[in-house]
Amino acid sequence: MARKSKKQQPGGTPATVALTAAGVPFTVHSYDHDPAHPSYGEEAAEAMGVSPDRVFKTLVADVDGVLTVAVVPVAGQLDLKGLAAAVGGKRAAMADPALAERTTGYVRGGISPLGQRKRLRTVLDESAGLHETICVSAGRRGLEVELAPGDLAELTAAVLAPIGRV
Repeated sequence: MARKSKKQQPGGTPATVALTAAGVPFTVHSYDHDPAHPSYGEEAAEAMGVSPDRVFKTLVADVDGVLTVAVVPVAGQLDLKGLAAAVGGKRAAMADPALAERTTGYVRGGISPLGQRKRLRTVLDESAGLHETICVSAGRRGLEVELAPGDLAELTAAVLAPIGRV
């Protein structure tokens, strides 16, 4: 069962600390993570009772040798060619998971686009704009933050582009 809280919880993650410091309104959704679940994002949507098109996963890709964050709906997949085009690159591939974890400071399945150890360029799928709020990882498996897509784009300096596909 998801628990909601609008206040910064003690021992917050770098993502929630960044949101609080920026004065951005957000809601924390916490749920019991099942390590056996085949999809972190789908598990989050189910646990929170939120449509999968409003829950976005954070993926780290290598675009022409530069790590780039892609934020796409959990209901779809990342279009690597679209991601490369969105940042003026030629070629994109998924980044090595260990490198993504070291660079962002988060573990796979809990990588947040917010509060990363090293700020990476970010691309947010344009479908985020269809929703008043979206959910992204708060920096830990079993923890999501819900916020306005415009706030997420502003805080991450994200480019909005069609990078998700069904």
